[in-house]
Amino acid sequence: QLQLVESGGGLVQPGGSLRLSCAASGTDYYAIGWFRQAPGKEREGVSCINSRDGSTYYEDSVKGRFTVSRDNAKNTVYLQMNSLRPEDTAVYYCAAAPRYDYCSGNSYEYDYWGQGTQVTVSS
Repeated sequence: QLQLVESGGGLVQPGGSLRLSCAASGTDYYAIGWFRQAPGKEREGVSCINSRDGSTYYEDSVKGRFTVSRDNAKNTVYLQMNSLRPEDTAVYYCAAAPRYDYCSGNSYEYDYWGQGTQVTVSS
């Protein structure tokens, strides 16, 4: 059974940065995605990284601000978030999909989910 544990959330001012971590044991051949859900809104795919070659996907609103990376030796995937905006406020989840050579922002493709970490961007 895969286990995913997010950490690194918190309160940050607009324009600030946070780095989220997803401890993801046993996911060497899985794509890892980052999703977020704000109050009253549907969960949306933010970014993902595949296993085969580290190819990535970013949702349009975070392109140029967020960077996803994975360290297989540490079984950890990171989401570096820069230039944060109030509209980035949400609970952020990491998830694993049994896909080796691609990844997507579609939540239905992901079988395993972490518990989420709150990110609040406010002055």
